[in-house]
Amino acid sequence: MSNNLYVPEEVELKTLLDVVRKLSWAAADVLMAYARGKKPPYGFSRYLTVEEGGDGPVSAADMAVNKILLSGLKDNLTYQEWDILSEETSKEKTFQSSNYKKDWCWILDPLDGTKDFLQGSENYAVHIALVHKKKPKIGIVLIPERNELWFGIVGSGAWYENRNGNKNQISFSDREKLSELILVSSKNHQQSELQNLVSTFCFADTNKIGSVGCKVASILRGEADVYISLSGKTSPKDWDMAAPHALIEAAGGFFTHADGSNLIYQNQNHTQSGCLIASHGKNHHEICQKAMDYFSLKETKYIV
Repeated sequence: MSNNLYVPEEVELKTLLDVVRKLSWAAADVLMAYARGKKPPYGFSRYLTVEEGGDGPVSAADMAVNKILLSGLKDNLTYQEWDILSEETSKEKTFQSSNYKKDWCWILDPLDGTKDFLQGSENYAVHIALVHKKKPKIGIVLIPERNELWFGIVGSGAWYENRNGNKNQISFSDREKLSELILVSSKNHQQSELQNLVSTFCFADTNKIGSVGCKVASILRGEADVYISLSGKTSPKDWDMAAPHALIEAAGGFFTHADGSNLIYQNQNHTQSGCLIASHGKNHHEICQKAMDYFSLKETKYIV
């Protein structure tokens, strides 16, 4: 397949992946230092200060990794005709979502699972996605505490590697029947409507972990099979979903709305509302149909 399906024509795919690989492990060094109460490298403050943001806490670790990614992408890739949207920059008063109109866009979450990180959990991640015309093309998910850097190139494949560069292939489970599937669910974002929906599936088990990236990685390892997101008072954003979406799709799974429609990125408010379902793909349509049946009875607003 042509290289320009995944990156702009002026960019060499290997160069881009090498840059992101270097930035990801630098981010891992910073996050793991903060997690252990040590002074992080690269001149960042050793104090893990925390402020409340609009959608949750924002820590010094979030901001440090944000700086690494933003400066690293700008300084190490000469191509500049793409937007860079980060969760942290979106919170700045000067942010104007209407300015993000270029065909290519980086979508970053410097620390997905901040609450889990602050609680001492190992289930936090860094999300890096490259989107073209509202569709994810490349997704990278870094899970520092597991020494895992996941790569997904939609239409080409997916894998994960450790810091030494040793690569491993995806290993979905063989579970197919709904009653055999294992759900991966949020630890810090539980709501009654989601629990009611999930109860109709009678899944075999539920694993509760933080970070969407960590959830999708658990599906790719074969530890779980399906993830369901349902918007409540707030909705997940592009930076929560773009990298995990690209990753699982590149691996051969699915990440869609419950009605089967595609997730669209780079919209004005950057929200991903409704009922979103990610799975290993063996019975994705059956899962979606069962969710749709549930909502048709409830006459609820969640389907988009």
